[in-house]
Amino acid sequence: MFPYPDNPKGPPVYFPYWRFKGILYSCGPSGTEHKFIDLSRQALLSEYFPASLGIRSQALKLQFALPETEGTFLRPVLSQPDMIHGIRKLFSSQMSGNKEIQSFIGETTSIIYAPFHVINDRLYDSILDMPVLSRLPDDFDISGYPAEKPDWPITFIPALCPACGWDLAGERDSLALLCRNCDSAWHHRNKRLEKIDMGYIPGESDNQMFLPFWMIKTGFSGIDPEQYTDLMESTVLPSAFKEFRIEEKFIFWIPAFKIRAQHFLRIAQQMTFVRPLDEITEKAPDGKTHSVTLPVTEAIESIKIVMSGFIKSKKDLFPSLINAPVIPESFHLVYIPFRTGPHDLINEKYSVALNNNVLSTAGNL
Repeated sequence: MFPYPDNPKGPPVYFPYWRFKGILYSCGPSGTEHKFIDLSRQALLSEYFPASLGIRSQALKLQFALPETEGTFLRPVLSQPDMIHGIRKLFSSQMSGNKEIQSFIGETTSIIYAPFHVINDRLYDSILDMPVLSRLPDDFDISGYPAEKPDWPITFIPALCPACGWDLAGERDSLALLCRNCDSAWHHRNKRLEKIDMGYIPGESDNQMFLPFWMIKTGFSGIDPEQYTDLMESTVLPSAFKEFRIEEKFIFWIPAFKIRAQHFLRIAQQMTFVRPLDEITEKAPDGKTHSVTLPVTEAIESIKIVMSGFIKSKKDLFPSLINAPVIPESFHLVYIPFRTGPHDLINEKYSVALNNNVLSTAGNL
């Protein structure tokens, strides 16, 4: 919720807004486009309250809505899926060409409550202490809106390794925590810590950072053998990929960290193309690691977007990819070494480089 200055006019009415922040990837036969989105929209449809928060969600500090907070909290009615569907539909019309595969990658959604006062038939913005409407209609009744009390408890899970009881290590934004004692990795799922298959590829430099990747083994369902052969022959993937039979699986290497859209696709396609075949050491890397900030569920959502970049004859074979459900079989968290230079992170073996500033600014995504 937005804090507001002390107001002698009494407790406010808090109106709910959805805030969406993320990157929309859209691809079709004409190519792939992406757009960074950070916007808000009403979570309870009303013609009297502002349609959005404008830049307030980016500019003002927020605080938790607590049960003891004075005021009336109106209950959100628009569901998260409906909100995302509306945003997808809105921005699809702004994309060029016919984009038939879309994915939101790295998105975050939240409910923000904005304070208002109803005084003498006027609706006031409590932050600016200015009227939103010059006059409310005679039949306006704020009690007719659904309300709820903010009673959402904050829960904590001890950052102790479930296997050995050692302290888990990780940055505050990391979705995966490492145990340096028993060399295991854990993530939060279903209100508890679950183990992740994890390893790393050893590096040859002392001055290096290990970047996390999701190594996902998957297949595409619903493609008949003839379509599959045509699809694979039309890609720029190495011959080792093309020799797979229909019942076998692809292996995709998707960054497990948020990064700008164009760099995310480039790194994912480069790593998937080179297919690191080094023997993976099944333990935590001995060195500096970058936080895992992209969950594996969203990495799986990006697979079709990544795959579409390998298809040369998009016009003829793109429909085969559209109608093929992605069937993930397994995933591993793999840390890959990058030598740290004055301006770039570089892995010479795989010919992959990433500017330091790209990583440092990814926290804003």
